[in-house]
Amino acid sequence: MGSELTRLFEIFIAASLINNFVFTLYLGLCIFFGVSKKMDTAVGMSITFTAVMVIASALSWLVFNYLMVPLGLTFLQIIIFIGIVAGFVQAADTIMRKVAPGLFHKLGIFLALITTNCVILAVPLISVREKYSFIESLTFGLGSGAGFSLALIIMASIREKIEIADVPEAFKGLPVAFIVAGLIALAFAGFSGLITL
Repeated sequence: MGSELTRLFEIFIAASLINNFVFTLYLGLCIFFGVSKKMDTAVGMSITFTAVMVIASALSWLVFNYLMVPLGLTFLQIIIFIGIVAGFVQAADTIMRKVAPGLFHKLGIFLALITTNCVILAVPLISVREKYSFIESLTFGLGSGAGFSLALIIMASIREKIEIADVPEAFKGLPVAFIVAGLIALAFAGFSGLITL
């Protein structure tokens, strides 16, 4: 039992910090830069993204192991995983439109972009490649969502401060956001041991 919990903890930490999709693998940057301007939209997208990631990884694992493998359809995994994610995102879109219309309008097009986001698709594909169990797949999805949330919240808190800072005209907006993201990525590289003293 202890070794299983240790394994789950390792998967979670690896997904959220060491192999953070934004700062070490540079995936999902369209949503990352688009939604990280304000803290409220970053938090809303973090919750939505993490929920979609965990549920999509669970559904993808079940479909892959109980339908695709027995029927010999593993070569269709990308198409089927995109379909699973698209169906769940459409449900999340409808629920958010009814429950939190203000947040729905703030997230705008980025909510629809979750469907085709490479991070959402990478989670079930990596789970399949690593042959994770169901619980490991859920943990990996949760860790990936936590890492993406961490990236969004860190960036949103910095970008809100930069908006009121005296930034040279040439660096205002997206250029300074790229510089900040690069500096944060350097910090995250320390988690993976890429930078040694």
